[in-house]
Amino acid sequence: MTNYAPEFKQPPWVIGSQKEVMEWIEATHPTKKEKKKSGRGRERKTLKNVHIQLDLDVEQTKIEFSNVFSRFFRKIFRAEKVEEHFDLGTIAEIILRALAKAKFRNTGKIIVDGTIVYNHPEVISDLRKTIDVIRNLSNLKKEGKTIEITAILSDVEKCIAKIQIKKVHRPKEHSIDIMMRGEIKSELYHTFVNYIYEKLGLQKESLANRI
Repeated sequence: MTNYAPEFKQPPWVIGSQKEVMEWIEATHPTKKEKKKSGRGRERKTLKNVHIQLDLDVEQTKIEFSNVFSRFFRKIFRAEKVEEHFDLGTIAEIILRALAKAKFRNTGKIIVDGTIVYNHPEVISDLRKTIDVIRNLSNLKKEGKTIEITAILSDVEKCIAKIQIKKVHRPKEHSIDIMMRGEIKSELYHTFVNYIYEKLGLQKESLANRI
């Protein structure tokens, strides 16, 4: 008599029915359908084309124009603007650190008030170094009104994040706008958002995101 290991299921045609034969074949050689079903739980959830808009809880000043015609023109065409009182460089640094925590490695481009101050999309891993670039831009504290950052996530998933931070904008616009084109793991997205919540002291209602 042959001895089998405890986990080995003995072929049923020795003692069983046709139904038991089929069950044995399925148990020892699962179909592709069954293999897919068993692997579903291990699939990683990703988010695609995420759009995040943030409002900071800071003081705002309405920009006044001395010229009567300019005031009238801007009011008619809804071109009024407000200026928010926050440090542009500090906010940019926080967002760069949040991107680093979400596994973004490359800062492709940085634009300050329409001028390109950093443009190296070919560098694979420079995001943390560009935090120093932001710190060294003294005009950000004195005159800077807007900053645009492009960051790249190149892993199993591909994602390009474009961030706009505006101190001066229309009253109904958001001060921070983040568009993530491509796919990002759900866990990395939440790491990114949670870091921003914590460091900027934001409430949930200040974040509007569309997926």
